[in-house]
Amino acid sequence: MNRILGLDPGLAETGYGIIEERGGRYIHVCHGVISTPASMDLGERLVSIYQHIHSLIRTYHPKEAGVETLYFARNATSAIPVAEARGVALLALAQAGLTTGSYPPQAIKQAIVGHGKAEKHQVQELVRILLGLDTIPKPDHAADALAAAICHANTRGGVSRV
Repeated sequence: MNRILGLDPGLAETGYGIIEERGGRYIHVCHGVISTPASMDLGERLVSIYQHIHSLIRTYHPKEAGVETLYFARNATSAIPVAEARGVALLALAQAGLTTGSYPPQAIKQAIVGHGKAEKHQVQELVRILLGLDTIPKPDHAADALAAAICHANTRGGVSRV
């Protein structure tokens, strides 16, 4: 049994998803988001993200992790808080000794759908199908985290390790 934690880092919401590889199939274990309100101090928000990830690791015992990298679409300033959240996530994973891969959004889309310019709904629908779920995982950040976990399972060794 190999469990993989997927993360879609963000300061307001960090998506997480845990899958298990069993008999050549992916089994859904859990998914959700770690939310931190804007009214909290930045340091407190980062501590909360770290503690929640640490708790997920203690509870579900993943051995590996796939983490989405930053995407700089328009505003680099808005990427800074995401980078800070990603940093504490990587710290929690490293302290737990998880083998971790970082994947750009295009690589995740490629691993799930077959091409890096896939639409968000295509990725979500294929995550649903691959995990045998009745509905698309919600919220979006959790579906993205499950996609990162599946990407890691599909592409180990082919992408830079963190």
